[in-house]
Amino acid sequence: MKNLMLLAGLLLALPAAAQTKIKVKTKTKAASSIGPVVSAATVARVVRTLAADDMQGRGTGQPGGLKAAQFLAGEFQRIGLQPMAGAAGFEQVFSVYKSRPGPVTVVVNGQRIGAGQVMVASGPAAFTWTSEDAKPVEVVRVAPGEKARLGPLLHPTANTLVIVDTTHAKEFVQLANYLRQGTLSAVIPPPFATVIVLATAPEKFTYRIGGSSAVQPVELRNVVGVLPGHDPQRSRENVVFSGHYDHLGVVKPSAAGDSIANGADDDASGTTAVVALAEYFKQKNDNARPLLFVAFAAEEVGGFGSQYFSNQLDPRAVVAMFNIEMIGKVAKFGPNTAFITGYERSDFGALLQANLVGSQFRFEPDPYPKQNLFYRSDNATLARLGVPAHSISTDQIPTDKLYHSVDDEVESLDLVNMTAVIQAIAQSARGIASGRQTPTRIAPEPTGGK
Repeated sequence: MKNLMLLAGLLLALPAAAQTKIKVKTKTKAASSIGPVVSAATVARVVRTLAADDMQGRGTGQPGGLKAAQFLAGEFQRIGLQPMAGAAGFEQVFSVYKSRPGPVTVVVNGQRIGAGQVMVASGPAAFTWTSEDAKPVEVVRVAPGEKARLGPLLHPTANTLVIVDTTHAKEFVQLANYLRQGTLSAVIPPPFATVIVLATAPEKFTYRIGGSSAVQPVELRNVVGVLPGHDPQRSRENVVFSGHYDHLGVVKPSAAGDSIANGADDDASGTTAVVALAEYFKQKNDNARPLLFVAFAAEEVGGFGSQYFSNQLDPRAVVAMFNIEMIGKVAKFGPNTAFITGYERSDFGALLQANLVGSQFRFEPDPYPKQNLFYRSDNATLARLGVPAHSISTDQIPTDKLYHSVDDEVESLDLVNMTAVIQAIAQSARGIASGRQTPTRIAPEPTGGK
């Protein structure tokens, strides 16, 4: 889930026992009579591959991310999926734009501000501001004890100078570390800048500011495979199964020296489910509706992959979205359970549970409403457009100490329970895949920040 959700507080309202072996049961005559089952061997192999050190944490725009995408495309090829209509292959390539701040000089009342007390968000190639300009920039102040919502200013639509009181030094440093990595946007950013200064300044002051910024395109790719439906009359009733394959990449080394954030649970587990479900439904071979299997890029840095994908579809032609996010550990409700975000927003969850009658598995409503998980994953874009798009998860996120750390490794996962969750998703999705069930639409909501 999104790393931006970790930046809490003043400036931080930005756009969230190990199983080491899997025993694979041979199919008995009784088992084969009820059709295919989710392959535990596929689950173990795929999650171990995605979370291996040689994937380098699958960082957005990094070599490990490209390697993961190519591996997943190979899996879709192996299973026998088809590319989307009009696509040459499984990789859905698109670009985002990275703004990286350059040097900046700030002088307030004749005194130069230290470099550690200044940061820039976006901006043109070069800019110069003074308080004597005919049209001075807008000035925003953050006083002691005050909280500010600066998220929109990180993608500015006008030149802005923000003066942050020195009592907010800790939060300032957190935000500065984030901005130094560069910010991404779906389109080329407009030629405006936000300069944020940590200082105590009088009500009236003079300033001279000069700085620069560089913008470069970053090529990303979703991986999309299609299992065509068997009923031509339902060709515009797509069902989406998705997870995001990106994670944090290489990060600051831990005390033990590990610098690879492997992202085994977040979200190699969900992406593995997408592969295993594609294999399951391909073998079942009776879906009336088209099934789209998607591994999204760039969820951790703003959901750009799901946003791009959503723009390629008419939302009215999507009847449901199963977004799978962090299913590698036992849920708070115990084994053979998972929760569904936004459970109350449609009858999606109730329909799924109806297909599990007689099994030990149950879906529960999201137990963490304060975490706002419904809008923290890749289901959010289509949900805002009215699609019954929900995330399925088992993560106990308020207490998960491995979340967004270098210790999110395969050894921390319960692969037996994870396989059971994927099997339950497969069984519960049969009604929607076959056209026998159609979940109610979600009330569309305005687009905006998380």
